[in-house]
Amino acid sequence: MKLHHLQEVVAIAEHGSIRAAARALNLAQPALTRSLADLERELGVPLFERHARGVVATSAGTAVVGRATAILEDLRRAREEVAQLRGATGGTVAAGLSTAAHIGLLPPALRPFRARYPDTQLQIIEGLYPTLEPLFRTGVLDFYIGPDPGSPLPPGLAGEVLGPGNRVVLCRKGHPLAGARSLADLVGADWITTSVTADAADEMGRLFDAHGLPPPRLAVRSRSALTVMTCLAHSDLLAMVPRGWTRFALTREALIPVEVAEELAAPAIMLIRRHDLPLTPAATHLLDLMRRAIGRL
Repeated sequence: MKLHHLQEVVAIAEHGSIRAAARALNLAQPALTRSLADLERELGVPLFERHARGVVATSAGTAVVGRATAILEDLRRAREEVAQLRGATGGTVAAGLSTAAHIGLLPPALRPFRARYPDTQLQIIEGLYPTLEPLFRTGVLDFYIGPDPGSPLPPGLAGEVLGPGNRVVLCRKGHPLAGARSLADLVGADWITTSVTADAADEMGRLFDAHGLPPPRLAVRSRSALTVMTCLAHSDLLAMVPRGWTRFALTREALIPVEVAEELAAPAIMLIRRHDLPLTPAATHLLDLMRRAIGRL
């Protein structure tokens, strides 16, 4: 198996046809077909099933494409690391960030990162760890920052606690419950669910139950920060969100905290990355800036 084989199987999988992949790779279609046949003969299994409208990866093909993608990503990082060590400011950094990390850590890190690496393309992917974990397997993601997933990490990944997690109830200015001082005062209110773990309903239900209260009424479900902000600003919904939202420039004029007496604990903020994958200088710089932001928070 050679490097061009890896590039070819990834291109075929991405484009869904040999013809389109050949075009993208600037190859003649017969040449790509022969190369794929050589690889399948070497491995002893078909990698793609041919259909009238293109090709679909077999189970073996899916495995090979996943490995090939990870290898190509690592090779890209190696090239970028050497170039950045020589002073280049280009490359690619892919960071997975939870909503809390987006709002609390990205804003103070973005300007200094762009000043140091103006030609680097940032790929910021919003989500919680369980939805982003497959991107580590394919080598796409450099690192993830978000709440501790609460379960053991798979082999090859390492976690590091960056700071404690805490939450606050948020509402619009002028909300009739803005002056509430306990969770009991909020019983019967309608909530938009936003979660620091994978299941917001279970997470909020446990919190209310711990204080002897009935479960909150979940009126809107969303994992989009924009949806939560919009719904809070234009309705009487409440949300339990990371406290960093109260410092976020785009929301602090419209949304205010409901300062209840109960402690609204949340999982710690964690860094997750591949332990065997050195970060490029650009990725390291972005991570360092976010570490400093956590210290300030």
